[in-house]
Amino acid sequence: MGLFSILLILAAISCSLVAGFLFAFAVVAMPGIGTLDDRQFLRAFQVMDRVIQDNQPLFMLVWIGSVAMIIAAAVFGFWQLDGMASAALAVAALAYILGVQVPTVAINIPLNNHLQTLDLDAMDESALAEARAGFESRWNGWNRFRTGVASGVSVVLIILLFVL
Repeated sequence: MGLFSILLILAAISCSLVAGFLFAFAVVAMPGIGTLDDRQFLRAFQVMDRVIQDNQPLFMLVWIGSVAMIIAAAVFGFWQLDGMASAALAVAALAYILGVQVPTVAINIPLNNHLQTLDLDAMDESALAEARAGFESRWNGWNRFRTGVASGVSVVLIILLFVL
């Protein structure tokens, strides 16, 4: 097994883990906390996000590693794969960067960061409802988008593994 095969396996595993993380938020975590009242919802999200923002090492390894692995696999794949397989890997890498990582950095993280600045105990019910309204649907919509893209990329990477 060569370096390219190892990189492609690591890219498939790490991107699939990210897809699974996003999927779990989309279908379990957010619908679960979505049943809470505004203060409880915002506090629950703050607590979950704080674990990530405190640079939980395994999460950071997988998240950042997925970017490094898919880029490395795409670069090596340019020389290792022919035609359609090479194009599929390049498109998957581009889709992963533009469809998962860019929205994360440009939309979801700023929403998370804003939420972290809120002193929920000092807010009245109206301010809590406004904060939730400005956060929840936008965050969930982009998370569903990221989930779809990450899942599609994972499928492409797994198919490419069978092509090798």
